[in-house]
Amino acid sequence: MTDENQNITRIELDGKEYILIGTAHVSKQSAEQVKQIIEAEQPDSVCVELDKQRYESVVSGSKWKDMDIFQVIKEKKATLLLMNLAISSFQKRMAKQFGIQPGQEMIQGIDSANEIGAELVLADRNIQITFSRIWGSIGFKGKMLLLTQVIGGVFSKETITEEELEKMKTQDSIDSVLSEFSSAFPRLKKPLIDERDQYLAQKIKKAPGEKIVAVLGAAHVPGITKEIHKEHDLKKLTTLPPKSKAPKIIGWSIPVVIIALIAFTFISNPVAGWQQVMSWLIWNGGFSALGVLLALGHPLAILTALVAAPITSLNPLMAAGWFAGFAQALVKKPHVSDFESLSDDVHTLKGFWENKVTRILLIIVFANLGSTLGTIIAGTDIIRVFINNL
Repeated sequence: MTDENQNITRIELDGKEYILIGTAHVSKQSAEQVKQIIEAEQPDSVCVELDKQRYESVVSGSKWKDMDIFQVIKEKKATLLLMNLAISSFQKRMAKQFGIQPGQEMIQGIDSANEIGAELVLADRNIQITFSRIWGSIGFKGKMLLLTQVIGGVFSKETITEEELEKMKTQDSIDSVLSEFSSAFPRLKKPLIDERDQYLAQKIKKAPGEKIVAVLGAAHVPGITKEIHKEHDLKKLTTLPPKSKAPKIIGWSIPVVIIALIAFTFISNPVAGWQQVMSWLIWNGGFSALGVLLALGHPLAILTALVAAPITSLNPLMAAGWFAGFAQALVKKPHVSDFESLSDDVHTLKGFWENKVTRILLIIVFANLGSTLGTIIAGTDIIRVFINNL
């Protein structure tokens, strides 16, 4: 049942009491309310909507300083990091507008649990698993739509009043938001909201003690209120989706076809064969280098993309952007100050391009996009020359 305060939901189940606090992640009132409820209720456990990775990020303000940009490139996480920065920028901007720290209500939940000696439970699913399940379930169109929405949100100047923020935490408003969310992103809602509702509900239900307080984003409260009465398989909810074989097949088919066409053309007309080779080198390397140039990369990074792209495009296990990113990181290695100012710099186009960390990430993405475009143009030209010499 819902408390007289619309943001508090109380549930009695199997001899245990669960108190769900629905919060807005950038609300000053939410943080204050979390402190008041935990001090008043003295629960045995406090559950927070964090996984281990985000918990460490919350409690360690110096996390960005310790990031190794070379390791990020090596582990192929540049695009993921860029997405993370873009997603977090909206919360950061809203929090800055209201003069509080992002996720302050979660920090307060952690602090209050420690103060009263309650067991702290990290109740959310690993963020990497959630991203993987999202990315694997929304299809190509969904990926493009999601990227557009996320990147567009980085540079949005939209502001809201704190009263409007608080209204978002009522049950009716949340149900309305989720309904609209389902319509716009029907395949995104399942891994992002529904599955996490089930995961959170199961972790909260299994929290030790007879009285449990859970600090949650308000959007999850209606779902958790329903799902907590069911049993959920956490192992099933954390299984990564099987990777489709199609991208791998396509990835290897393209270089095989390109090399075969050039080889057959060489047999019948060596001059035409050299024309195909030059087309591959110029278009592929040229567009990749142009991508790095647009990202304001160092001349060495531009040259690296020019040389690497025609080679990496023939090997799906490599990408021109990685090499260009490494080159940029070598000559323009980010300083501690660049990592510290990341969350502020991603608010503007100027900041995105001036910060050395995001500059490297942009170079990787733009070099790869350029190489892909070059592959399409050069591949089309190679097919044209081959047909003309049949």
